[in-house]
Amino acid sequence: MLTIEKLRDFGADVDTGLGRCMNNEGFYLKLVEKSLGDKTYDRLKEAIGNNDLDEAFEAAHGLKGVLGNLSLTPIYDPIYEITELLRVRTEMDYSDKLGVIISKRDELAELCK
Repeated sequence: MLTIEKLRDFGADVDTGLGRCMNNEGFYLKLVEKSLGDKTYDRLKEAIGNNDLDEAFEAAHGLKGVLGNLSLTPIYDPIYEITELLRVRTEMDYSDKLGVIISKRDELAELCK
């Protein structure tokens, strides 16, 4: 079960995230858990696999907004980095960066069990 303390240990900026949710812990935790099922992760993975930088940017940018609002720093930081690279259509192998994002998302998902 996800708790505020687990999120703190994960490295999330819980105080900022809670503030955006009017300090309603239950609401905040529900949003964090819901964010893990966001299909945009799959869109990002598929777009990168297809070398579709425009679609990858759109997906990364959407995730950046969600993760930023929830202050999920360990996932937000690599999403921010990949978003900025995609914004200027940097041609490169994104698989390592995508791997970090998915790994951190999966780590957070484990905390919800």
